[in-house]
Amino acid sequence: MPRPRLSVTPIIDKCPRGTVRPHQRVIHGYRRAFLMGGSGPALLFIHGIGDSSETWRDILPMLAHDHTILAPDLLGHGASDKPRADYSIAAYACGMRDLLSVLDVDRVTVIGHSLGGGVAMQFAYQFPERTDRLVVVAGGGLGSQVSVALRALTLPGASVALGLSHLPPCRLVLGALRATAGLVAPAALAADLNEAYTVHAGLRDPAARSAFLHVLRHVADWRGQLITMRDRAYLAQGLPVLVVWGERDHVLPVEHARAAAELMPGARSVVLPGVGHFPHREAPAEFVRAVTDFVEGTSPKRWDARSWRRLLQTHSGTSGTTAVEDAVQ
Repeated sequence: MPRPRLSVTPIIDKCPRGTVRPHQRVIHGYRRAFLMGGSGPALLFIHGIGDSSETWRDILPMLAHDHTILAPDLLGHGASDKPRADYSIAAYACGMRDLLSVLDVDRVTVIGHSLGGGVAMQFAYQFPERTDRLVVVAGGGLGSQVSVALRALTLPGASVALGLSHLPPCRLVLGALRATAGLVAPAALAADLNEAYTVHAGLRDPAARSAFLHVLRHVADWRGQLITMRDRAYLAQGLPVLVVWGERDHVLPVEHARAAAELMPGARSVVLPGVGHFPHREAPAEFVRAVTDFVEGTSPKRWDARSWRRLLQTHSGTSGTTAVEDAVQ
């Protein structure tokens, strides 16, 4: 007998418009935590490495008046389970698809920050039929450059060093450095350091640290980022794309925003002056305005298998494709 289809409606009915609340679902045996609420076309928010859905807390109520909001904790992060598992970008994209399916959400505008930006681009690549629009917020996968601190954490011994950094004396030193940076560092750098401190604090749990390092070593090494969407960016043709970056990003340089706008045909680019790596936290009103204008000013992409195949054939070379097409027709 077929299992009944789970519907998102009971969850939404419990959440008044403009509010989001925490929920959990077990998928493939693992607990997935997420924030959800609002009503209207769906927006899927994907956070960065070592972070959680809490990073979106300030902006979600602003957008929940006119949209269904879904902001999960990625596996290995936040309140979601932290198993020994596949923490690749592709696996995360599949996890987003599965969560949407469980919640009976067919299509989304996917919005990803940092690592989540890479996951969002991968989601749009793997599941174009479920992607209305794409918003990349200081996203990974658009160039090799990344902060020295993240590169250092890919080196041997990083696990031990990260564990030691959570001992009380080290936490006191890090707290003092955080306070000093808030007084003497430029505002954008101080904001990035403050957010990095928050991410660090969330890694006290050994399971969270292990998941963090598994994810990091999948996407970067001591030389920089390993993954890239640059070779497949042409597949975003016809997909409404918004790229949002902080002008003073100290984790992923703002040059990546310009590269994204060139690589993805028709992409809009918004660079927020004086802002660091967390535009949605440092400039929430400007961020919400940019996303709202983008969503209201564009029509959802309707995926067409024939056009998708034609793009792949055109950019991959046509050698041998004619015979294949003749055989299919």
